[in-house]
Amino acid sequence: MLSMKKKCIAMLLAGGQGSRLTVLTESTAKPAVPFGGKYRIVDFPLSNCVSSGIDTVGIMTQYQPLELNEYIGNGRPWGISSNFGGIHILPPYSSGEKSQWYTGTANAIYQNRFFVDRYNPDYVIVLSGDQIYKMDYSKMLEYHKEKDAECTIAVIDVPLSEASRFGIMNCRDSGEIYEFEEKPAKPKSTKASMGIYIFNWNILREYLEKDAMDPSSSNDFGKNVIPAMLNEKRKMFAYRFDGYWRDVGTIESLWEANMDLLSSGGGVGLEDPNHKIYSRNYAQPPAFIAKHGQIFNSLIAEGSSIEGTVKNSVISVGCVIEEGATVENSVIMPGAVVGKNSKVYYSVLGEKSVLGEGVVAGNPNQDKRDIFVVGKNQILF
Repeated sequence: MLSMKKKCIAMLLAGGQGSRLTVLTESTAKPAVPFGGKYRIVDFPLSNCVSSGIDTVGIMTQYQPLELNEYIGNGRPWGISSNFGGIHILPPYSSGEKSQWYTGTANAIYQNRFFVDRYNPDYVIVLSGDQIYKMDYSKMLEYHKEKDAECTIAVIDVPLSEASRFGIMNCRDSGEIYEFEEKPAKPKSTKASMGIYIFNWNILREYLEKDAMDPSSSNDFGKNVIPAMLNEKRKMFAYRFDGYWRDVGTIESLWEANMDLLSSGGGVGLEDPNHKIYSRNYAQPPAFIAKHGQIFNSLIAEGSSIEGTVKNSVISVGCVIEEGATVENSVIMPGAVVGKNSKVYYSVLGEKSVLGEGVVAGNPNQDKRDIFVVGKNQILF
């Protein structure tokens, strides 16, 4: 084992299939799905690590990892690269002739326990790869230390009417967690778990080993590890987060998070110079707006060409909106083409998809809960 050590390292769970994002994740891992015109979902937790002073991140990949691995590379676009630390891609562990897929969130960390041991950290922060938010993890870590906690879980207040959709943390006035309820029919509080955890590494390692030995376990933090720690009266606290946060695991939530960027509040706040979001963006020419092109309340990324009309939409890098085309209330992902006189309403067009001339996608009166989706590389005529 190396003699040096880290105070805290991050472990990013990025191996989920993302089945609720349907055709957008057929050939792409969920964290690599584009967002906000020029970013990808994984940019947000990685940029949060940069802003929080965390310089060692293990990224656990599994489903369709090629594009995500290529995108992340050695971590230089995020400034997370060093001889002792940096970004590490961690596929499922194999030993000799035996290999095993990650069977759950806790198992993913368990399989990489020796990676964590290399840095001998006091603390490990476990992150999800499908959320849009900005957080200074160093403040959460300070709270964890102030409370002398063994586990701290980030929570966000949700409306009582929606609390039954989440894992709910019931806490004492001090913030100490005494009960965890997974999607309760009658929630006792509105403190929803964000799936962001800080653990003392020596404690977490002990529970991961116990969980791995239990054949009945789902090897999941929410279902198994957290309840086990609560049952044994470990010191567990909730850390309240008051900022913008969205889990973008569904088409509707991904669309809504993009639309939030166009609202008066600006959603996650991409323009904030004090907490930048970094990404791997290759050089693009400026966006071109033709003299007959019209844009209303929209984000237009570089390298795009707009000859039609765009309203209340997010147009990503390198897109083409041809003459006579209309795009409204939609998200157009990188490299997509909307042909002449085509109409796009309440839709998400995947990367490098093409709508031929005169195609109608979606409905101008469509309910936002029924977003029309075109998959990556698909062509519609």
